[in-house]
Amino acid sequence: MDANFVALTRIDPSEGKYGADISDQEYFGFPLEPILSAENNLKNTGNNSVAYFSMEYGLAPSVYNTFSTKNPISNVNVVSDHEVFSNMCQMDYYHNLPVNKILDLPIYSGGLGVLAGDTLKSSADLGISLVGIGILWNKGYFRQKLWFRGGGQFPEELSWDPHSYPGLIPLDIKICIELSGQKLYLKLWKYYVYSYDKKNVIPLLLLDANVDKNPDYLKELTAQLYRSSNGWLKIAQRMILGIGGIRALEALGYSINKYHMNEGHAVFAFVEMAGKVDTEQLKGMFSFTCHTPVEAGHDRFNFQELEAALGTEKTNIVRKFGTDPHSSQTANLTILGLNACNNVNAVSKKHGDVMHIQFPHYKDKITSVTNGIHTFTWLSKEFSFVLKKYKDRIGDFENDPTLLKNIENIKSDPQFRADIWKAHFENKKELTGLLKFWFFKPEVFTIAWARRIAMYKRPTMILHDTNRLLSIARKYGQIQIIIAGKAHPADTYAAKYMDQIMDKISMLSGEQHILRIVFLENYDTYFAKILTGSVDVWLNNPIPPFEASGTSGMKAIVNGVTALSTLDGWVVEAADKNIGKIFGYVPIDGVLGDESNLNLDNDSNALYDSLEQMVSTYYDTVYGNKKIEESAWIDMMINCLIESAYFSTHRMVREYKNNIWHL
Repeated sequence: MDANFVALTRIDPSEGKYGADISDQEYFGFPLEPILSAENNLKNTGNNSVAYFSMEYGLAPSVYNTFSTKNPISNVNVVSDHEVFSNMCQMDYYHNLPVNKILDLPIYSGGLGVLAGDTLKSSADLGISLVGIGILWNKGYFRQKLWFRGGGQFPEELSWDPHSYPGLIPLDIKICIELSGQKLYLKLWKYYVYSYDKKNVIPLLLLDANVDKNPDYLKELTAQLYRSSNGWLKIAQRMILGIGGIRALEALGYSINKYHMNEGHAVFAFVEMAGKVDTEQLKGMFSFTCHTPVEAGHDRFNFQELEAALGTEKTNIVRKFGTDPHSSQTANLTILGLNACNNVNAVSKKHGDVMHIQFPHYKDKITSVTNGIHTFTWLSKEFSFVLKKYKDRIGDFENDPTLLKNIENIKSDPQFRADIWKAHFENKKELTGLLKFWFFKPEVFTIAWARRIAMYKRPTMILHDTNRLLSIARKYGQIQIIIAGKAHPADTYAAKYMDQIMDKISMLSGEQHILRIVFLENYDTYFAKILTGSVDVWLNNPIPPFEASGTSGMKAIVNGVTALSTLDGWVVEAADKNIGKIFGYVPIDGVLGDESNLNLDNDSNALYDSLEQMVSTYYDTVYGNKKIEESAWIDMMINCLIESAYFSTHRMVREYKNNIWHL
């Protein structure tokens, strides 16, 4: 193993087996030189470098930049058993999905983590000197099991082996933080996130409390992501990320100019730095992204409980910057983030408006940077082939995906339209091949709702009036519905919705000849890549304005998958671009409303009205007399591709670089 690599990365030399995958030229099958360059840049005091803190990272290694390894991969790191719950229960009993893939690096739960992962990828593509800081979750989030006879979701503990996960390496140093008056030791790991062209990398630094020196109850602190059984545990996890993250950066000798906190989970990083740097200077070094208008998303802790974990000195810093405006006995980590940073952003223009209502005293400070997706992770193979075919007319979108806006110039080209339609059907063949035992067919209208199960996202809406749904299928043609997503194990409301969904699916068992519905367990980035690339419609129906941004629909439009959505989050910025249908409740300007007032009756009627129009338009293209060049459906698909140019993490990271980090 290259001595320079060992010195720069601080890989644990006692772990000899990694030598099989790391040579003087290669790192798990990828070029080694970009790692050496990135490490040198981060240690160079003359560079402008960013530390990006996030509680979770979804990197999609099973579908993008997959490392190879000469060492055996533990069986617990491979997914080969994936069940389905459907309205064809006999198929569920006899068949599993034919999946055999590497487990996603299990350090994320959903969209927030995938956004963080996509941010690292675009930062690598753009050559930014940046390091990610996160936590090595030894038991991941959880493994979802669906009860075969209904009854909802049963969370199971996830097991995986970091020592045999390709690309993940242990370091030879440990750090220590003080938690509740005792020492907590943290081991460090690294995972390198490569650029699309493999010329740059971003190191991702992961902290791990599963250390022999720690008692068992402290080892468990980095066991499960978002374990929320008590407040002390949540405080401890946030201390590991923020305080531990700062100490890890110092131990590695990284020279950091800007510290970015992705959500309030990381704000103890500011607390750790306070006292070391002048406060006003420190505020200029820190920036903060808030991702949620939902009350449960803003961490609050009692000061007495916080002081017991954090100590008096650090708690006094939190009191100064993070006292909840409604309770002097409560720390509010969102308020701490707002006060600690000169640069604060919401994650869509609409979310910016919402934050101005929620935090009126910070209105002049809060700007918005609309989220995006890493185009090359989520662009399907078939659509990539088509876009490369027309690259001379689109521009070098592989260097700059925002150039996809130039598809406008070839929108009317009959051959381009035909190629897009053919590519879409090739993607649908892949999907329906996966679901062949459930009689899915590529020509049948297919809609997906796939995301975190939460009350404000209204997961039951598509099944609210099954009679109306059946009448649309009888009138225009068969419908296929795919539902997927996890509910947090402690979210009782979400568990109730899981039960309702599965009950409705069971009730429709006699209608499978016109309506086929499947619920996929353990939704992850692998299935997200398949679904967002292959269904006809991506359904998104949160109650506005409680979806700060949402990114799953962005993954769909880059593959020409049309949107059926309420007017919320990122969709507000594309609502007039004919990318599908927008329906439902719109709040009065300046009013937040109530996230528990779901308005299901009215909005489900609006959903079905829009769905009926979309089903009709789709089948007019598939079976009707409309030619490809005249198809309104293909118009929508191409509009989706054009709009995807803006909703890219390349554009987003550039905005962070120029407007938030001021590099």
